[in-house]
This record gives sequence, structure tokens and C-alpha cells, in this order.
Amino acid sequence: MIIEYHRPTTIDEALALLSREEIPTIPIGGGSALSRILKEPVAVVDIQKLGIDQIKDHGKTIELGAAVTLQNLLDSASIFSPLDRVVRHEATYNLRQVATIGGTLVAANGRSPVATALLALNVKLVLLPRDEVVDIGDFLALRSDWLQGRIIIAARMPKNVRLDYEYVARTPADQPIVCVAVCKWPSGRTRVALGGFGEAPNLAFDGSESIGAVVAAKNTYALADDEWAGSAYRQEVSSILTERCLARLESEN
Repeated sequence: MIIEYHRPTTIDEALALLSREEIPTIPIGGGSALSRILKEPVAVVDIQKLGIDQIKDHGKTIELGAAVTLQNLLDSASIFSPLDRVVRHEATYNLRQVATIGGTLVAANGRSPVATALLALNVKLVLLPRDEVVDIGDFLALRSDWLQGRIIIAARMPKNVRLDYEYVARTPADQPIVCVAVCKWPSGRTRVALGGFGEAPNLAFDGSESIGAVVAAKNTYALADDEWAGSAYRQEVSSILTERCLARLESEN
């Protein structure tokens, strides 16, 4: 339940509100995921007027403002395929109009395609007030701790990489039962992230080359049983999808 609503126009004002101890206070962007994370009465700080809704090309990286919407991402010429496919899988057109990058990561569970892809990309999050730069994996594991009195202002994504994405779901529009995002750097470095299960996506592999990635993906889901699928199924599917992504990335060389 929302007990207070604030829409500050400066970062300092937003941080002052978020650092209050007497009233639990959280930031919101479009508010599309708010119902999924609210369990107690809270005050909310709307970040839409803070000027953090820009996409900036810095040469080797793309900086996504935390208030950039998922539809902004799709409409931007700066993003690369198949990140557009990932974004479309995350949310419908209407939800993409309001769902933000920051809000998506704060609210994401393990079935989020966007969180899975950004984990594979080794995205760095920038948090104020101390300009802390946090690996997305560390953030996803301890979100409530990282957000105490802090605010995400940007996500930094590498440009000189290739990304591939595959998933299995009950229907094409459903959230995945298993999804795999594989990112490959020019040096050969390879990261594999798995989604479809748990509280957050899992980093299955990060190596200087891709050898061992398929086995690592399979082992990551050794204990991945829930109401949607069993671990044996997820192990088999994750290894197949990882191998498929790797093969496509290799063929692009």
C-alpha cells in the first residue's frame, strides 16, 4: 500500500526522501511492477523528473538512464539485436511504454528476459549518492541492501560484444520456463546467463573462451524444480539452448 507519493525534481531531493528511516521509501519509474514488490505500506519517490531518461553512446559503452523505458530501448538505434527481441519478450507494448530499465531490474525475478540478458552482458549499474558502480550480478543478489538510501541512475552496457538469446515457454508470449543469454567479447570471453527459475537469473559461466559453457549451463539447473518444470528438464533444455547460441555466435565470426 502506498502511503505517500513524491515526485522530486532533483537527485538530492530524491536521495533525502529515500534515506529517511522513519518511513520505508522506495523509488519508482513507470510503476508497472510496483504491485509485485509491495508487501508493506511504503512511500514512493517517482524518478521521472530527475533527468535520467536518456540513452548515451560513449563509444565503447552505452549508458541507459534508469528511467529509460523498455519502449525507448526498442526505439533507439543504439541497441543491437537480439536485445530488441529480449525486450519484446519481457513485456507487451502497453507495459513497455511505462516499464523502466531501473524498475525492471529492481522487480525482476528469475524469469525476466531483460535481467537475464543484462546479466550476460555484464552490465554495470551506477548508484548515487556515492557514484558506486555495481556489477549487475551483485545487485540482483542483494537488491534490498543496495537500495537502502540509494538510487540507480544508469546502467552501462558494453558495445563491442555479440549477444544471442533463446528461450522455451508454454506459449511464445509467456515468460520463459528456461531462457539463455550468451554474450561473447572480441577477446573470446564468454558469459552465459540462465533465466526461467528462482528469485533472479543465474550466471552460469564466465570464461576467457567458451569451452565448458554448455556443461556449466546444465549444472546450474541441477536443483531447479518448481511448479513450471523439473530440474532434469531445465538441465537438458539449458544445455541445448546454450549450445545453439554459441553455435550462432561462432558462425558470425
